[in-house]
Amino acid sequence: MSEKAAGHGFETLAIHAGQEPDPTTGAVVPPIYQTSTYAQDGVGGLRNGYEYSRSANPTRTALEECLAALEGGTRALAFSAGMAAEDCLLRTICQPGDHVLIPHDAYGGTYRLFDKVLTRWNVSYRPVPVSDPKAVRRALKDQPARVVWVETPTNPLLSIVDITAMAELCADAGALLVVDNTFASPYLQNPLALGADAVVHSTTKYLGGHSDVVGGAIVVADPELGERLAFLQNATGAVAGPFDAWLTLRGIKTLAVRMDRHSQNARRVADMLAAHPRVAGVLYPGLPQHPGHEIAAKQMRGFGGMVSVRLRGGEAEAVAVCGRTKVFTLGESLGGVESLIEHPARMTHASVTGSPLEVPGDLIRLSVGIESAEDLLEDLRSALG
Repeated sequence: MSEKAAGHGFETLAIHAGQEPDPTTGAVVPPIYQTSTYAQDGVGGLRNGYEYSRSANPTRTALEECLAALEGGTRALAFSAGMAAEDCLLRTICQPGDHVLIPHDAYGGTYRLFDKVLTRWNVSYRPVPVSDPKAVRRALKDQPARVVWVETPTNPLLSIVDITAMAELCADAGALLVVDNTFASPYLQNPLALGADAVVHSTTKYLGGHSDVVGGAIVVADPELGERLAFLQNATGAVAGPFDAWLTLRGIKTLAVRMDRHSQNARRVADMLAAHPRVAGVLYPGLPQHPGHEIAAKQMRGFGGMVSVRLRGGEAEAVAVCGRTKVFTLGESLGGVESLIEHPARMTHASVTGSPLEVPGDLIRLSVGIESAEDLLEDLRSALG
């Protein structure tokens, strides 16, 4: 981290960590080093450690230093996608024969990675309700796990995991705790400070924030684990390109102000939906009636921009509502400045159909953007009829 950013608050770190003015020109924005290779000062004489952009690139380095500062880690690595980050982490910390606990409502892509890819590598998994420490303790007693993988809030049911309690369970059981922090972002939650061993992100979402780049990241507390991850990333090559790293770094500069607005708008949306006669239930940790509200209030600085809702009219009505919004765009992904609406059972979580992770057909997931809150509320009221 640069001296300019050391010891400062989140907003200052987001703008300055890893982002000193360019020493050649004084440019205040890190340059896009769109290069594959670097001139060496004699055979094996690397200039500032750079030899080939799969191994390292200055624009990617700037992003990684910023991410490490925001999450309070010793090392961050930037990837071509969130799933590439997950794959690298799991193949670094797991071996054939290992067992992993995953959320019973995990992201569909994470489930697919375990169920269709890692099982062929003889890594087994078990879905458990990770918001219930007793259930996790029983699962660890039934079969020791190398890793406990959690999301908090989870995708798409927005369950909350007590990270500190989970870290204590994992320490007692000799398991590593990995937290997918995508929904919260580093601005709202820092799992490493609460005892997690590693944090993963789809930087496509809130970190990038503008629906214009795909990427992923891992941040770790242990430097030795960071070195092992860097070895595998270099060996397999799933790195963030320099322009993608630059776009993500640009998005991070406004993360704090965006997350504040996402959270404010989402709370207004959740309150309106909770009182609507066509709504059977609202899943949002900012609502006092949410079962994880108190834990979320303890470990998060805000409740985020994701809201899930179940409709009284069932799956047919949920699909119809998704097609009637005008301001909310029907589409996958989340975390951008524009609001998105989707039907998880048929879209982002179609891969878990017929599995223990299958999501309800009457569920709609909202990524609440930073538009005028009144426009968002009116759009949803109109779509609900």
